[in-house]
Amino acid sequence: MNSTRTRGAGSAATAALVLAGLVTAAGPAATAAAASCTPRIQVLGSIGSGGYNVGNEQAEGVLGLGPGNLSVGRSGGKPVYWTGTRLHRVPLSEAGASGAVLGVNASGLMVGAVHGADGYAFTYRAGDTAVTRLPGSDWASDDADVNDAGYVVSRVRTGVGVVWKDGQKVRDLALPADALPGTSVELVTGINNGGDVLGMARENYEDPNTGAHREGSYPVLWPADGGPARALAATANDSYAQDLDESGRVVGYDWYGMGYQYKPMTWTPPHTGPAASPGVLNTHPYGTFEAISPTTGVSAGTAKFHPDEQTLPDQAQLWPGTGPVLALPRLAARQASAAASVSDDGRVGGAAVNAGGTLKPVIWTCATKQAYLPQ
Repeated sequence: MNSTRTRGAGSAATAALVLAGLVTAAGPAATAAAASCTPRIQVLGSIGSGGYNVGNEQAEGVLGLGPGNLSVGRSGGKPVYWTGTRLHRVPLSEAGASGAVLGVNASGLMVGAVHGADGYAFTYRAGDTAVTRLPGSDWASDDADVNDAGYVVSRVRTGVGVVWKDGQKVRDLALPADALPGTSVELVTGINNGGDVLGMARENYEDPNTGAHREGSYPVLWPADGGPARALAATANDSYAQDLDESGRVVGYDWYGMGYQYKPMTWTPPHTGPAASPGVLNTHPYGTFEAISPTTGVSAGTAKFHPDEQTLPDQAQLWPGTGPVLALPRLAARQASAAASVSDDGRVGGAAVNAGGTLKPVIWTCATKQAYLPQ
């Protein structure tokens, strides 16, 4: 997820028009902040003391970057947020519940998920005594987002995408008209300022006439005007579309699960052509894009090896939008790192292992100034 996304729901064309001026006004401020920042790896407060989970979800990490010094994510497997480096727990009524804060908008409205049998999506603001559970949400996966107008997107267990506003459901996200029987919404991963909503559909269909079986994931874009959903070009394997920017550029990765192979991918408006890849970091055979900045075209993710063939540990990576994929510095030599969020003001959020082997939530400031091509 990227940060302070200034997003609007697809059913709110009026809100999208109102917000257009907000994006224009915010651009110079973000550019100035990026120009004046000091390159460093900022280590945030944390709950947990574990290490890096190769091939699995991390218990620590910065998943969203808000206004000022606000950031959000998970620590010790719990939903948290930070002001500067100071950690704050999100108050949950369920003792011991796990989850994460997945995104935050420019006014500080957070969206997150609680995991478990009674999982749900929620919104929260710093200082509230409790989260606001979104009605009808019953899904424990980490696939929710929020825009500056306060629209929240996610999916429910029945495989339907949903949009909420002010704690109320305002829209269901239907599948493309040509979706095969048995197809469902697998994830809803982002919403941009214009109101476009991004997600993925999962098809599992056996042709009754031929017996041919089709199974896999492909990206779906729900346009801001409320028009029919569009299927974007699928990649060679499962297509994981993770984020989109204000122009409608989409980033994610191709995933071949049996081989544990990842390949960073992009989908470019008007989305009439195939997905493309800028390649992988030159030190690693695989990699992902997890987020793209709202307006500056910077993508962030993680360079990977197969979990059983770790020639080098995972490493956070950045792509400026042209040229090769670049590495972000490790927190400690030969220790793993991963990136999950990126902002217009030059920050990249994620997690990194320190010299003692402990995974920490981190923010790379002036990330493009720190990024380098390994020799």
